[in-house]
Amino acid sequence: MSYEWWIGARYAGLSRAGRGGRRGDRFVSFVASSSMAGIALGVAALIIVLSVMNGFQTQVRDRMLSVLPHIELYVAGADHQQVLEHWQDLARRAEANPEVRGAAPFVAAQGMLARGQALSGVQIRGIDPAMEPGVSDLAGQMVMGTLDSLAPGTFNIIIGNQLAQSLGLDVGSTVLVLAPQGSISPAGFSPRMRRFTVSGIFSTGYYEYDASLAFVDVQDAARVFRDSGVAGVRLRIADMQRAPEVAHALLGSLPPGARAQDWTQNNRTWFAAVKTEKRMMFLILALIVAVAAFNLLSSLVMAVKDKRSDIAILRTLGATPREIARIFLVQGALIGVAGTVAGVLLGTLTAYNIDVIVPFIERLFGVQFLPQQIYFISELPSNPQTSDIIAVGATSLVLSLLATLYPSWRASRLQPAQVLRHD
Repeated sequence: MSYEWWIGARYAGLSRAGRGGRRGDRFVSFVASSSMAGIALGVAALIIVLSVMNGFQTQVRDRMLSVLPHIELYVAGADHQQVLEHWQDLARRAEANPEVRGAAPFVAAQGMLARGQALSGVQIRGIDPAMEPGVSDLAGQMVMGTLDSLAPGTFNIIIGNQLAQSLGLDVGSTVLVLAPQGSISPAGFSPRMRRFTVSGIFSTGYYEYDASLAFVDVQDAARVFRDSGVAGVRLRIADMQRAPEVAHALLGSLPPGARAQDWTQNNRTWFAAVKTEKRMMFLILALIVAVAAFNLLSSLVMAVKDKRSDIAILRTLGATPREIARIFLVQGALIGVAGTVAGVLLGTLTAYNIDVIVPFIERLFGVQFLPQQIYFISELPSNPQTSDIIAVGATSLVLSLLATLYPSWRASRLQPAQVLRHD
C-alpha cells in the first residue's frame, strides 16, 4: 500500500492509528465518522422509500389486474353481435402465440346507473362467466353472490362494493342502466335504458374500480350497448410485464381493423403519474445524500486546515502536490464508499424485512400506520429493485467523490514555507 493510501485511511478514521492517535487525529476521525454516518442514513432512507413506493405500485397493479385482462383485442366500429359470433377466430389467432394463456369474449361500454335520485357513471364490461376465470381473477374478488349469476337474458349485474354503497344497492336490488345512445322523437331525446338486478358485489381494494366498474353478461351488454362501446377478446398472458411486446406481436396476425391494447395503455395516466412521483421522490430524497456530501466537503476542508503542518512536512520531504491531493482524495473516497456500502446494506436489509420491522414498531409504540379499513392492506408493502439500489449507490458515490475535489485541490496548493513560518 502506498503512503497516500495509508495516510488517507488514517485521516478517514479507518485505521487503528487514526482512531487511537493524538487528539487532533481523533477529532478529524470523529468528523469523518459523522460524514460517513450521514451518507449511510441518506442512502438507506432513499432505498427504503423507493422500495415502499415500488411495493404500493405492485399492490395496486395486481389489484387492478385481478379484474382486468392483460391484453384486449377489439374491432372498432364493428357490430357487437357480429364480433361475438366470430370471436373464436380472434382467440385462435391470439392463442397461436405461446405467451397467451387464456381468452374470453367481452363488450366494453360507458353507461350510467340510476337508483332513485342517485346517478353514477360507470364502465360496463360484458363478459362470459364460464370463460372469465381464464383471463381475470374476478371470481375470487366476489364478496357477495357468484360470477355464475350472469346468464344471457337474465339482465343481472355485478358491481363494486364502493359503487353499491354510494347507490345504496345490495344483492337483489334493481338498478336502471342507461346507455349513451337512444332515440329521437317529437318529444325529444330518449336514452336507451334497461332495468338490471344486482346479483353480486366484488371488491378489489382499488377504489377507482370498486366505485366505477360493473359486469354483465356479454350478450346482455351487446343488446343494451349495440350502438356504443367495443367488442372483442380479453387475453391473459404468461408474463404480464411483456404485455406491450406481446400486443405488438399479435397485430401482425389479426384481421384488418382489429386492434390490440395492453393493460399499460388502458391505465397509462395512472402509471405515468406513479413514474413521475417516484422520479420526484428520488430527486427530493437525494438531497439528503447531497447534504451529507456537503458535510463531507466541510469535514475535508477542516481536515486540510488541521493538517497544514503535516502537509508542509510531507512537501519538504519530497511529496509532490499531486501526491498531497491524492491523500485527501483517498480520505474522501474511503468515507464515501464506506458510508454508501453501509447505507446500501442497512437500506436493503430494512426493505426486505419491513414486514417484520413495522409491526414491531407498531406494537412498541401502540400505533397503526395503515388501518386496514382505510387502505385495504394490513402491512406496509416493500419491493426492493436492484436497479433502484444501484442508482442510489451510484448517486451517493458520485456526490461523495465530487465533494473531495475542492479540498484536495486546496491541500495541493499549500506552500510549505508559508505554513511552517506561520506555525
